[in-house]
Amino acid sequence: ITQEQFILASQSLHLQRPGCDAVYPVGLYGWRKRCLYFFLLLLLVTMIVNLALTVWIIKVMNFSVDSLLVLRSEKNVTLNARNNQGQLTGQLTVGPEAVEAQCQRLEVRSRDGGRLLFTADEEEVVMTTEKFTVTGSEGAVFGHSVETPLIQARASEDLKLESPTRTLTMEAPRGVEVSAAKGPLKVSSRKDLQLESTEGEILLDANTIQLGSLPLGVYTASPSQASQEQAVYEVCVCPSGKIYLSPAESSSTCQAMSNICLWS
Repeated sequence: ITQEQFILASQSLHLQRPGCDAVYPVGLYGWRKRCLYFFLLLLLVTMIVNLALTVWIIKVMNFSVDSLLVLRSEKNVTLNARNNQGQLTGQLTVGPEAVEAQCQRLEVRSRDGGRLLFTADEEEVVMTTEKFTVTGSEGAVFGHSVETPLIQARASEDLKLESPTRTLTMEAPRGVEVSAAKGPLKVSSRKDLQLESTEGEILLDANTIQLGSLPLGVYTASPSQASQEQAVYEVCVCPSGKIYLSPAESSSTCQAMSNICLWS
């Protein structure tokens, strides 16, 4: 061995080995691992309890795709509708005494939703059904006027217009027509019955006109005629317009100063 080789060999023996890096264990150990398992177990128990409570609520409230939705409350049930700004636009309250709806417009539609049956707002209430039936014993009460082109009773039933305590007025600018196509027309009054025409005339057009219960005037030309049965009478008119009957003779028996005209 040469001197240089010896020196190199001796220097290599005195070199120190580099130190190895520290090794750290990977994972959770000790109390950290036990805490993690405890939290996982608690989360599992919470999920099971929530699932059980959800199933119980669904069973108690009868929530299903086939049954109705039932909302119960000791006082009332209120449903609110709000816009995107949070303002209240509609409200439905079902209480023990009344059902209240607050909205700009209330609409009731048909089963398929295409036909409007009832609508109500601040200005008017509109019903578009083919028939409106009131079955109450007292009927329908309107505080103001009712506009309709036709008032008609049901088939085989009578139509009655009555004012129990006040007057009943029928007015029309172009005329009022009252007709009975297949039966009699009866107009009765407890007191006076007045037919008045300010510009035209009153026309009674019929095959037979009967004026019943007219007062009978007394007129006898001779005592012998008083005992005979009278069959023909004369219709007399007082200056006041009152009509009465007088026994018919060969000449007129009407007397302007008769007792009937005097007391009229």
